Amino acid sequence: MSTSHYQHFLDEATIFDPTSDCPLGPDCLYGLYVSWCFLKGFQPHSDAAFRAAMQRCGIDMSDSKLMMHGPAAAEYILASYPAVA
Repeated sequence: MSTSHYQHFLDEATIFDPTSDCPLGPDCLYGLYVSWCFLKGFQPHSDAAFRAAMQRCGIDMSDSKLMMHGPAAAEYILASYPAVA
């Protein structure tokens, strides 16, 4: 079975951290996904499609226990705070 587009995103742009005091919430997780898509040259799917896919991947959007990392994290942070760049 091939790995889904969303699972590639999770594998490349997030780290599971059950001890984190500040895991990614739904909006930040979607923003990170959009940044990942931008870097990969993909058209991001809608927020609703993304949330449904995260549920299928076993991610609880209200308590994801995920932290961002990698190039998509840097892209997301720079896009979120353009005055820093």
